[in-house]
Amino acid sequence: MRDARSICRNLALCGLAVSLLGADSAPEVQFHDATQAVRLSFKHENAATTNKYLVETMGGGVALFDYDNDGRLDIFFTNGARIDDPMPDSKLPDKTDPKFWNRLYRQNADGTFSDVTEKAGLSGMPQNQYDMGVAVGDYDNDGFEDLYVTGFGHNTLYHNNGNGTFSDVTKKAGVPGGGWSASAGFVDYDNDGQLDLFVTRYVDWTFKTNRYCGEKRPGYRAYCHPDNYDGMSNILYHNNGDGTFTDVSDRAGIAKSVGKGLGVSFADYDGDGLTDIYVANDSVQCFLFHNNGTGTFTEVGLLAGVGYNEDGKTFAGMGIDFSDYDNDGHPDIFKTNFSDDRSSLYRNNGDGTFTSTIYDAGLGLNTRFLGWGTTFIDVDNDGRPDILAVNGHVYPEVDTAHLGSTYQEPRLFYWNAGNGKFKDLSQQCGPGCTRPESSRGLAIADLWNDGRISAAVNNMSSQPMLLVNQSHNQNHWLGVIIRGTKSNRDGIGAKVTVTAPGHRFVEDVRSGSSYISNNDMRLHFGLGASDRFERIEVRWPNGESEVFAGGSCDRFVTLTEGQGAPPGSAESVERE
Repeated sequence: MRDARSICRNLALCGLAVSLLGADSAPEVQFHDATQAVRLSFKHENAATTNKYLVETMGGGVALFDYDNDGRLDIFFTNGARIDDPMPDSKLPDKTDPKFWNRLYRQNADGTFSDVTEKAGLSGMPQNQYDMGVAVGDYDNDGFEDLYVTGFGHNTLYHNNGNGTFSDVTKKAGVPGGGWSASAGFVDYDNDGQLDLFVTRYVDWTFKTNRYCGEKRPGYRAYCHPDNYDGMSNILYHNNGDGTFTDVSDRAGIAKSVGKGLGVSFADYDGDGLTDIYVANDSVQCFLFHNNGTGTFTEVGLLAGVGYNEDGKTFAGMGIDFSDYDNDGHPDIFKTNFSDDRSSLYRNNGDGTFTSTIYDAGLGLNTRFLGWGTTFIDVDNDGRPDILAVNGHVYPEVDTAHLGSTYQEPRLFYWNAGNGKFKDLSQQCGPGCTRPESSRGLAIADLWNDGRISAAVNNMSSQPMLLVNQSHNQNHWLGVIIRGTKSNRDGIGAKVTVTAPGHRFVEDVRSGSSYISNNDMRLHFGLGASDRFERIEVRWPNGESEVFAGGSCDRFVTLTEGQGAPPGSAESVERE
């Protein structure tokens, strides 16, 4: 099978790959935009009006997942909707025009993509929703990944029928959301083997309450700051195991924390075997919901040190991700913020608290960019998670205001140099980084199953970017696919530990993360110079642990619950 890198070379669109300079030297990372080469024809439409409706500024998301189980990852983009100018409050957005449809692209055997939106039954649906984000998860454990699409108006749950089509089951399932929803993720918060659903909600805004902001003269109206609107509580839906969900936000303690939720990510940050939830709020305290194990959560953002910045101030948080950037076995946090604010990097202290390390890590300088989607990504497979972030302003007026920011902005790539330090390689990682766009959603995956992580970006009112990782190196890697049997089929919430000679790497399986997007849920481990791994330990969501024997690298392995060995047993020794 030809991969997209071959396609890029043949079409002279993606440039030349380069080599890693050395094991401890910064690599010459190269991202090249292969959108045209792989035949992605999508264009995001935000339906911008002179009335400056706030909803126009926030979409759209992207998901990378294998909807038809053919072993090749597919791509789903969310889109806006037609809105009138002015928009009567009694009327809802309209997605019947094909240019506003969300789009599903199936990956072909040659690494290109085909638009299968209509064939999959996703065309023009839903008709009265301005879409924002997307989450992926097999909520009914039938072996096929389902989609949950968020937006303004209502949300939509698409059941994967297993025959290449989806059905809208929102009403039956009881998960319509309400108000303005942003990011979402599937999570088994009570470890009962059924995937529950967490949804962030932004502000209490409607077309009727849209205010006039900016100067009252032609051409000077601006989008209002979210401070002009009240916040909303987030939603937690419990999976009843029969295809329906129950809103348990109140009794779980989620509803009493009112914020302005945008990004969400999930991890067991304190190692107690329960999945916790971190929410990036816009201009109010960020929330860390600690899972109490009783079906309830306690908001501990302030106490844990992740509610405010190091100066005790709020920030406009957008995208977030968990990963163990310093390889100490504890998941850390990176979060993007508004322009003139620093991004946030929180090191997990291992005692239930975090320490802000944005300055120590060397990441406190890029304050002129407005960040959205972000993720930890091991671009060079050296075993140290790097950081990729996409940017773009919400106010087109900044281009003429001469404030040091622009509406379209580049992407940022921070290479993990080890010892808690990062190096900014944004200006050296090719046109995939430097070409300005007003970006929102970001998702990453090993799109062509060759051990190199690439990224998909959804850009406002523009074509997306498929950032192909062209960096060659001699490092090794391992892809891990988790399959639950007693646990949820996706293994979401499992903690996976890969041991290689002299190294130990830990990651959680999760849905959601970044900003209104969903990464490939298969885990990717860069192993550096190690050409074998010694063992993999999986702590399943139900608390049971299994060890799977080691073997050769540079491949994917599938770990099925119940087929491993008890920790410490003779069966867990290395084998091919």
